[in-house]
Amino acid sequence: MSAWIDQALWCLDRQQPAVLISVASVRGSAPREAGAKMLVSAGHQWLTIGGGQLEWQAMRLAREHLNDMNHPDRWVRDIPLAAAAGQCCGGLVTLLFERLRDADRAWLQDAVDRLRRQESFEREVGVGGPGVAPWVRLQEPTAASHPANRFQAARLLNPSDARGCPVLTEPLSPDFLQVLVFGAGHVGHALVNILGTLPCRVTWVDARDDLFPDAIAPNVTIEATDTPEAVIDQALPGSCYLVMTHDHALDQHLCEQIMKRDDAAYFGLIGSATKWHKFQQRFAARGIPPERYARITCPIGEPGIEGKQPAVIAVSVAAQLMRLRTQLAHRAAQPADPTTLALTH
Repeated sequence: MSAWIDQALWCLDRQQPAVLISVASVRGSAPREAGAKMLVSAGHQWLTIGGGQLEWQAMRLAREHLNDMNHPDRWVRDIPLAAAAGQCCGGLVTLLFERLRDADRAWLQDAVDRLRRQESFEREVGVGGPGVAPWVRLQEPTAASHPANRFQAARLLNPSDARGCPVLTEPLSPDFLQVLVFGAGHVGHALVNILGTLPCRVTWVDARDDLFPDAIAPNVTIEATDTPEAVIDQALPGSCYLVMTHDHALDQHLCEQIMKRDDAAYFGLIGSATKWHKFQQRFAARGIPPERYARITCPIGEPGIEGKQPAVIAVSVAAQLMRLRTQLAHRAAQPADPTTLALTH
């Protein structure tokens, strides 16, 4: 959720002019959903709104006005995919362009702070018009951005705006999938590298500080600690836990600590069927009820993906977590129009 915000701040910190492009609404078939974003500078592109001619035209339009101070900082453009982009999707995509200035730093940093506090909110963008200056403000959430509806696509609101200009309102919520990875070995590295590109927040835990890389993705937090129990105790309800340390005794200890909680969305333990059988015997010997450790997934990963290479295991586990995310999304979804953000004219 926050990758575009982190990247926008990165550009501002380096005084690199950039345009934020958002899919504001979709009618018919399109490569990406409303809310998809990409950031464009003179020589680089980050994230994607779907590729192909749509993306190429969006980049061209952004770069045409990247340094044109006579052009509005925020503007909207409709792109019919068949007629203007030659794409078979055939839908109509409305794009919002926002040329970022240093004045945008305040709301971007505010957005980062709110997401870190696990707050949901709405971002309202006024494009501006005759006698009306453009604006961006963050405000309290409505039903569309409430955490209970965080998967609900935003809605298109049709009444005319009293200010006589297009206004986009998009709900923003924290990345709901919280993943705790215990272990900075080969599989841990491979897995965190993949999770760093996916919609989730990752806490990576190991006592061996020297094993962590110098650079990590913005959605990854490192906890170099010899008291991982504290990290477990402080985890948010509904978190996902992956135990994959270098020490079976430590694995067992962490599993027992996690089992003290009763709110895990996913609980995975790396290992073979033999390791899992021995762990079940140990849990039983310690008087842990079978229903407590029945929630543990071991071996981890999507069934049918075979291979012991760290990268293969990582892909399999990441796929399992993304499948879980989709299942949670379906449970939380509310009846709504899935095609648009709230764009008012």
